[in-house]
Amino acid sequence: MYALHTVRQLSGRGCEAELLCYPDSRLQQEASRSGITCHLLKVEKHPSPMRIFELRNILSNNGYDLIHSEASGDLWSIVPALKLSGLNIPLLLTKHVGSYISKKDFLHRWIYNRVDLALAISSVIKKNLLDTTPLTGERIQLLHDAIDTEKFNPSKTDNKKVRKEFNIKDDEMLIGITSRFSSGKGHEEFLRAAKELSGSFHNLKFLIVGEPSRDEDGYAAGIKELAAELGINDKVIFTGYRNDLPEILAALNLFVFPSHAEAFGLALVEAMSMELPSVCSDSDGVLDIAIDGETSLLFQKKNYSDLTDKIRRLINDPEKRRSLGLNARKRVLENFDFNHFTDRMIAIFENQIVRSALKK
Repeated sequence: MYALHTVRQLSGRGCEAELLCYPDSRLQQEASRSGITCHLLKVEKHPSPMRIFELRNILSNNGYDLIHSEASGDLWSIVPALKLSGLNIPLLLTKHVGSYISKKDFLHRWIYNRVDLALAISSVIKKNLLDTTPLTGERIQLLHDAIDTEKFNPSKTDNKKVRKEFNIKDDEMLIGITSRFSSGKGHEEFLRAAKELSGSFHNLKFLIVGEPSRDEDGYAAGIKELAAELGINDKVIFTGYRNDLPEILAALNLFVFPSHAEAFGLALVEAMSMELPSVCSDSDGVLDIAIDGETSLLFQKKNYSDLTDKIRRLINDPEKRRSLGLNARKRVLENFDFNHFTDRMIAIFENQIVRSALKK
């Protein structure tokens, strides 16, 4: 979906952008509704020569100036297709997720040698690229993910709708987490902190937003069982999937982001854009987003006692919550706004096209 949003932004700036995607995928369906040209290719985990030849024909027949891949696995189709077509256009890769597999063998060197530039969504991903691939520093550039700050704008969002839906009183503080149900997202620490805090404050409610991905229903059930075991079912609200995230965030007084490892953390950026103070784990991509004491309070990851202490501090300090929230939106506007992201991406594309032309 991030690829789709990027193409929409590029098209809105007068760039002619098309998508290569799997047929009948959610991406193709959404792109088609937006009037975006889609080329369909059934590439499996191990691409067949037939698919590579199909891709070669697509690339040869459409006069592209540049290719931008959103997944490193697709390079195994793209690079051979480019070689067969004889096209010397720039190839860019955005790396969204870290890998712990060494990719410095002969075949990977052949694949990555064709990548002109890799874009890392965070500092931890940039380091991961350096550690695991043949790419050198001059061929890796940091380009953070971004969000629509007008969509996530507290001045344009109803902050009472969701509170009314869940019967949250005006004098109650609502503390929330938005995340899919998946191991490592920190739901356990969040619930244990909720248990501790509920013993000290009578006016707290905790909102858990999200649903399990495929094969993660057991984990989700375990989290709900944990809430029951801790005796806080009356304090915790499980909303399931929601498509009204701005309104959800507007209802909160405090946002918690307890993930153990995150390549970036768009959910945190969305909350910060809504002027929410936050308590976040001190790990990985979070460190590119949150500034301890300025936009958020950081706690030691997996340490629910530290999480509890940091939340307690903000419960007791409304002025600190206010200043963190104001600073948070300011940071998002300056660093993680999709318009700025698109400006930078177009500049990167233009630079790569010029460099490629000079080589010819």
